[in-house]
Amino acid sequence: MPLTRCWQLNTRHRFGIVAFFVYTSLFIFVLCCAFWPNSVLASSAVSTSALSTSITAESIESKKLDENPNVYFYAWGGDAQINAYIQWAAKQVQAKYNINLHHVKLSDTSEAVSRVLAEKSAGNNHKGSVDLVWINGANFATMSEHSLLLPNWANKLPNFKYTDPKNNPAVTFDFGIPTKGMEAPWGQASLTFYYDNLAIDGSANNQLPTTLDQLLKWSAKHPGRFSYPKPPDYLGMSFLKYALVVLHEKSDEKIKAQLNQVANEQNSKLVLTPLWDFLNQLHPTLWRHGQHFMQSGAQMRRLVDDTELSLAFTFSAPEVPAAVQRFDLPKSIRSYAMEDGSLSNTHFVAIPYNASQPKAAQLVANFLLSPEAQAHKQTPSVWGDKSVIIPTTLSPEQQALFKTQTPHPSALPFNSIKRTLSEPHPSWVEAILTGWQSRYGVRLLEASNEHDS
Repeated sequence: MPLTRCWQLNTRHRFGIVAFFVYTSLFIFVLCCAFWPNSVLASSAVSTSALSTSITAESIESKKLDENPNVYFYAWGGDAQINAYIQWAAKQVQAKYNINLHHVKLSDTSEAVSRVLAEKSAGNNHKGSVDLVWINGANFATMSEHSLLLPNWANKLPNFKYTDPKNNPAVTFDFGIPTKGMEAPWGQASLTFYYDNLAIDGSANNQLPTTLDQLLKWSAKHPGRFSYPKPPDYLGMSFLKYALVVLHEKSDEKIKAQLNQVANEQNSKLVLTPLWDFLNQLHPTLWRHGQHFMQSGAQMRRLVDDTELSLAFTFSAPEVPAAVQRFDLPKSIRSYAMEDGSLSNTHFVAIPYNASQPKAAQLVANFLLSPEAQAHKQTPSVWGDKSVIIPTTLSPEQQALFKTQTPHPSALPFNSIKRTLSEPHPSWVEAILTGWQSRYGVRLLEASNEHDS
């Protein structure tokens, strides 16, 4: 989520920020437990148990709610289109259920994680300020590990059946971690590349790279025309994870399986060495010889618009045509998916264990999963976020909701993504970041000092 349009969605997940908030709050929690261990822990357990047993599909469908409940939806607020969609959803649930949905705009999802942790440490186990949160990845792993989320509700939502979970396991796993009914899927995002077709003309010496290996060779032939944002930026980290997964496609199954395990000192060297070897070859060919990196996807987009870069990428395919329409990118921009796979993930909404309005929050989550809401969200002019609904589960009338107009020339062509790559375990973010900074961060600092002197 949180990211960074829809997949910068979600996470907006910068591991360092997450860790700071999480461990600060955990420290407070430990102190509270030291002085009041029985009252804090026991009340938490009772609250979670009571909520998980009292909320059922029947209570959702019967709409037995408090009068005019206020549901506070903590979600990333950095995109006008996404904010507008949430406002549209708020009007819908107000009309349907008399729910007042309030969008609490976040710059990073870790802010919501920190708030719930602080409330738990203070013994607030019933009247939390967060009723619903847009989440995935490291933030979900943290909240799940510390029992901060309401369990066993998402898979009971009436509209959950449209995701076809038996044949679509992506809706029950978050970065490889089982959701256990703690999250309701909301949308999908994939790493999408885009280029200026006036700069990459398709000639023998300037063909579009469609695999990681081709990208390395293309960048060597066209130095300075490609780069990626400096980690811990979410988009830059996504590129590194894409490279890591592809580099291990032909590895021994035991080594490949480590990507779904917790990163540790023993397996990190074995798993990450191919990535460092690849980057050692790639960096000298990048923009500014790999001695400087842009800070964000927005800066990378500006460099494409300024014709400094010819090739870039995003985790939100609809961002590209929207930028062209805003004149932030030239009309010659085209989008495509890598043939060796697109790093993809599902983003979710979750309910904290101490939410003040858990029933109403479930009604909101159920609506967000409805064919009506999913079709509206997938419309390119609205958001363009890929639906988690499987069309074969829908009636012909419901399927008709998803029919769209002729796509924008710069949009990712329909069904371009032939192969998806699953996100590795969230712990690999920190392992990659630590290794990257120790190898390349020091060089960047030295290069900056040399430039200053």
